[in-house]
Amino acid sequence: MFSDNLILLRKAKNMTQEELAEKLNVTRQTLSKWETGDSLPDIEKCRMIAEIFDVSIDELVTHENINGKLLVPPMGKHLFGTVKVGDKGQIVIPAKARKIFNINVGDSLIVLGDDTQGIAILKEQDFMYMLGEIEKIIK
Repeated sequence: MFSDNLILLRKAKNMTQEELAEKLNVTRQTLSKWETGDSLPDIEKCRMIAEIFDVSIDELVTHENINGKLLVPPMGKHLFGTVKVGDKGQIVIPAKARKIFNINVGDSLIVLGDDTQGIAILKEQDFMYMLGEIEKIIK
């Protein structure tokens, strides 16, 4: 996964191996070995790569590319995959999303919608907190 992600990110930025290698202070041959999967960079180089492409180290290393088309999402953005809507409209929120956003059994969620931008799901307590902050500003 790492080597595929590195190649796609580099190409998405229209960078040559030489250009990226220079930014990382390594040889083009070293970068080529990372891209072929013959070797892996140390953690400091991973941090630098993640910084250059504005992605998390975790996503850089573990992002599973689907059909070679989906890039590693930018820092703070997530692609959790697809969910199926059940016959009563229910969906299962992927485990990774529940972990990142600390959604637990029994939590209440607010579902918001906008005809042009889609659906958003927020924890009720976060939504209520935002409403409280807005009320403070309005008063």
